[in-house]
Amino acid sequence: MRKFDRPTAPFVTPKVSVPLTMRRVLYALIPTVCYYVWHFGPGLLINLTIAAAAALITEAIILRRRSQGAPGISDGSALVTAALLALALPPLVPWWIPALGAVIAISIAKHTFGGLGKNIFNPAMVAYASLLISFPAEMTQWIPPIFGDVDYDHLPFLETLAYSFFGILPGGIEIDTLTRATPLDLLKEGLRNAQMVPEIRAGVLFGDYGGRGWEWIAAASAAGGIYLLFTGTIRWQIPFAMLAGVLIPALFLFALDPSRYASPGVHLFSGATILGAFFIATDPVTAAASTKGRLVFGAGIGLLTYTIRTWGGYPDGVAFAVLLMNAAVPVIDRYTRPVVYGH
Repeated sequence: MRKFDRPTAPFVTPKVSVPLTMRRVLYALIPTVCYYVWHFGPGLLINLTIAAAAALITEAIILRRRSQGAPGISDGSALVTAALLALALPPLVPWWIPALGAVIAISIAKHTFGGLGKNIFNPAMVAYASLLISFPAEMTQWIPPIFGDVDYDHLPFLETLAYSFFGILPGGIEIDTLTRATPLDLLKEGLRNAQMVPEIRAGVLFGDYGGRGWEWIAAASAAGGIYLLFTGTIRWQIPFAMLAGVLIPALFLFALDPSRYASPGVHLFSGATILGAFFIATDPVTAAASTKGRLVFGAGIGLLTYTIRTWGGYPDGVAFAVLLMNAAVPVIDRYTRPVVYGH
């Protein structure tokens, strides 16, 4: 009697896997990283390396304690979290900022809830919000883009490395000498001081549409996001709804009073709007699951982002908006559940 091979399940290999999805996200982030480094110097590369190392080590320790093996480390999810966290950090920060942020993201935001696929809050945004609230001085040390200030030159790589690990700057320079407010910082502070938006936008840190340098970073993020859409890694509902949630109220209020409210272009091409729409809000674990739910989820993030920027205490609001809507996902999924066929 002839014997036939009897394979075990699964009998069909899925076309998409977690490692493939994470690799695509990392590939899509390459243009953003390149433009970030070009405009803000090599600090991102240092922060990214430290955050990635801390995230992988933390992941390995926790998985070992939970008696899980290497596949949990090699799926790429920790590297994506580290990359998004590093992109949210100022380029000149002490080394322990990205390290601590990565530990918070992996140990608290991810594995406290059971690990990949079970966390309810975006790990990178939990880490960023925790760092921003706990260490506001270090988290607001942004330097201007390379062409945003005619008197500014980036620190070379080795000098940036020396500041990151030892707090040493060349020639006895203080960190306050190098740092500037971001365009969104200038906008919020200027409006508080009764300045008009056109007057604020006349500064060297603003370009044609948004912040200098930030315009190109946003464009690079959009290019990466389009790649994710065409490869089917993300769906269109959340980016579309989030951008609409930011741009529609911005357009309405700008039309009412352009002296008090920034144009939609400023909100789109400054800060983390586009990065948040394509890379942060679209996290499949912490986002809404249904089609209608994704639209509600994205629109809520957009509206909250604009609200925080315009009337809140922080110049940007993407991280807090994402976390607030993460908490609302169970309710959104409950009331936007598709109707079962035949019922």
